[in-house]
Amino acid sequence: MDLDQLPMPARHLLPLGRYKALGMPISITTSRGCPFQCVFCVGRKMGGAKIRFRNPLKVVDELEYLNRLNFHQINIADDLFTASKHHCLAVCDEIIRRNLSLKWTSFARVDTIFPEIVLKMKAAGCIGVSFGIESANPKILKRIKKGITLAQVINAVKHCTRVGITPYASFILGLPGETPDTLRETLDFAQELRKMGLSSGFHLLAPFPGTEIRENSRQFELKILTNDWAQYHANRAVVETPTVNKEMLDKVVIGWEEEYHAFLSDIRKRMRRGQTTEDESWQLINLERIVLIYDLMTQRSIEKWGTWPATDSAVSDTALLKKLVKRIRGSSECDEKMLLATLLHSIRQSDLRYVHENGKIRWEWTDYL
Repeated sequence: MDLDQLPMPARHLLPLGRYKALGMPISITTSRGCPFQCVFCVGRKMGGAKIRFRNPLKVVDELEYLNRLNFHQINIADDLFTASKHHCLAVCDEIIRRNLSLKWTSFARVDTIFPEIVLKMKAAGCIGVSFGIESANPKILKRIKKGITLAQVINAVKHCTRVGITPYASFILGLPGETPDTLRETLDFAQELRKMGLSSGFHLLAPFPGTEIRENSRQFELKILTNDWAQYHANRAVVETPTVNKEMLDKVVIGWEEEYHAFLSDIRKRMRRGQTTEDESWQLINLERIVLIYDLMTQRSIEKWGTWPATDSAVSDTALLKKLVKRIRGSSECDEKMLLATLLHSIRQSDLRYVHENGKIRWEWTDYL
């Protein structure tokens, strides 16, 4: 119950460098528990309904430590960072008092976002806030005990964009009461919010064990299609409602995925013609780099091909890198130019290095920070 009794997480025991190389943020929790009662959420079973807060001074001590690890972003992973105005403002005030230069994101409910809150969060380094909107249909929102209104959604988005914080939102399709009309309602609402500066995505309902929606699926008129937990990734349907089947739900998400791929394809074509902005180009280059690094890690390419006899101690770093690229390239089908650029980027970010020992050159990921 007293979170301040817990020690600092033993991050030094984890290969955090691999997450950093993949461009992922590093996370911190400043509280546990959620007092709200959304029927689809398993968070209350995991963290409890009673919310407990850490001492803001200890929170910022940890944030200061995380900042020294040089991740591009810190994610405050509380179920609801803005659950307590006092706690949220106290953390932000301490960040500002210490003059820390941080970039962080958090999760919030739209009914906990007000001008005073977002102004202070922005001043403390917040760059993005994620909201669970779930549906644009008021009856569905009431049935799932979400406890928010569409007016509150719009106000929260406006509050964030006015101060320069990017609002993100997720919608859950296939909730109790979902019909073809409510699906269209939600898709149209999401489109309107995008015009206001919101970034959004769609997930499909996954009725996890312990949730009210699973325990009372009959009362909610939900047909659960499978108990194969590997399929509960929220990207393909595992439930149906009386009027919305699996194919209809999957079609929406697949269409959204195809739209995103078309967006990337358009950037790629315009890059070749020199017609993209720096931000547009970065989106594609960064994504391709992350995918390539992930492949190199899962295939253990550096471990397999990154060691060889050191025949000449005077060989330059550039020559060693080119040799690494050729050895990896000989065992895969990746583009040599892309591979070279990706590994060079990793070296510059201190995510990849080589050591010269025992008569060998050995390349390695910087696993431990």
